[in-house]
Parts: sequence; structure tokens; C-alpha cells
Amino acid sequence: MYRILGLSLALWASGAAAFDAGGVALGAGEADVKRAYPAAYCKPLEWKSDAADRRCDDSRISFGGAKARITFYLKGGSVEAFSVRFDAKDLELVKKHLGASWGSPLAERTEVIARSGVEDRRIFKMRWQKGVAQAVLTAPEKGKRAEVEAWRGNFDVEIYRVR
Repeated sequence: MYRILGLSLALWASGAAAFDAGGVALGAGEADVKRAYPAAYCKPLEWKSDAADRRCDDSRISFGGAKARITFYLKGGSVEAFSVRFDAKDLELVKKHLGASWGSPLAERTEVIARSGVEDRRIFKMRWQKGVAQAVLTAPEKGKRAEVEAWRGNFDVEIYRVR
């Protein structure tokens, strides 16, 4: 019993179970992804990366009541990150879901990107952090698509680094 408790505390402290999508938390295995998302298509990553070696995609999911697409990124059989894309019109629905699931965000703001000769670009962002795990919701003010990304470690820096 103490061994199970110790493992659970270690996962909690590392942030492995901090964020989830449909019950699949960071640190889960590919079998967990397939169990939660039976239609997910898993394959090797198309480019060389130290952050992941496989990906699993499902284009017809519900995330907090919004129709969405999801991609899980795995390294050594373990979920390192996931990305959920949804229609920006469902932003309030997703924000409510994330607040109930992940708690209050660490930060919530609208960033303004000044652009010469054209209208400034405004992007709404919410950010969470739990141990080594982080999550960000981004939604361009006039965009059609919003996204929630969650990862652990330096995944966000390493995933597209040219090797």
C-alpha cells in the first residue's frame, strides 16, 4: 500500500497527472489514449524530435461540450503533451470546463500585438502550471480556431527544434 501511495505522490509532484483530456493525463500510455479515444490514429512522428516519437490524432471528439480535434504526443510510450483545437465560438464553454477540471488559471489576459499599417492583433490567453506541467489556452480575438495545449518539461521548446 505504501508503494502505491508513494508512486501516486511522485506522479502528483512531477505534474504528470496535472492536466488531462478526456481522462488521458500527461504521463499516460498509448493504450490509455486508445481506450479513451478508440478512433485515434497513432503513428510515428513525421520528423525527428527529442520531445516525442509518436503521435495519436482524433478529429471528432467532445472537449468540455465543444466539438474538437486532439493530438497526443508520446515519447517512449508516455504522453508528453496534447493539443486540442476547437471553434473559437465555443471559447466560453471550454473556459468553464477547464476551470472546473484544472482550477483557476495562474494568468488570464489578452495580449496585444502591434502591427504596422494594419489593425493590432489581440489574443486571449489563459495559463496553468502544476509542477513541471504547463497548459495554455489561446484564442485570437478575431480568429476562428482556439487551442488548448498541455505539456510537461521542455516539450514546447523541443518539439519543432531542427535536428
